[in-house]
Amino acid sequence: MLQSDKAASVGQIPSGLFIVTVHHEANQVTDGYLASWIQQVSFDPLLISLAIKPGRPAYDLIKAGHPFAVNIVGDHEKGYLKHFWKGYDPAQNPFSEIPYFIGENQGLIIESAKAALECVMVSSVKPGDHEVIFAEVKSSYSLNLESKPMVHLRKSGTSY
Repeated sequence: MLQSDKAASVGQIPSGLFIVTVHHEANQVTDGYLASWIQQVSFDPLLISLAIKPGRPAYDLIKAGHPFAVNIVGDHEKGYLKHFWKGYDPAQNPFSEIPYFIGENQGLIIESAKAALECVMVSSVKPGDHEVIFAEVKSSYSLNLESKPMVHLRKSGTSY
């Protein structure tokens, strides 16, 4: 079977849309990226997994053990998604025009997200071109529960 045929079906695996954010005041780094591969992996302790491509400023901070947030995108407000979908200059604060607050565990929470989780990495594995981070949920925020979570399908399993 051709790789492109296999990848077409893999792209049809539904996933949510999330903005993973990290804020480190001492290093003056604020970063976020659009994620579509996040899942709960444990009840006790409450753990999630997420995929991240090495090389982003968020990657280094998450790997160093700094808290980060997973902002769950709802169908009620998608305006801020374009910013992360298209990419941005890493030297600039991507949140200069996006309302947010810093949570009790120092995660950057987008005010218009459906919900958000503050997390800390506990382990990781690199099975391919992305690293899978396992993180403990330290706190959560229910922000816009009336909305439904965004669901994403890709044209191919070989690209975003």
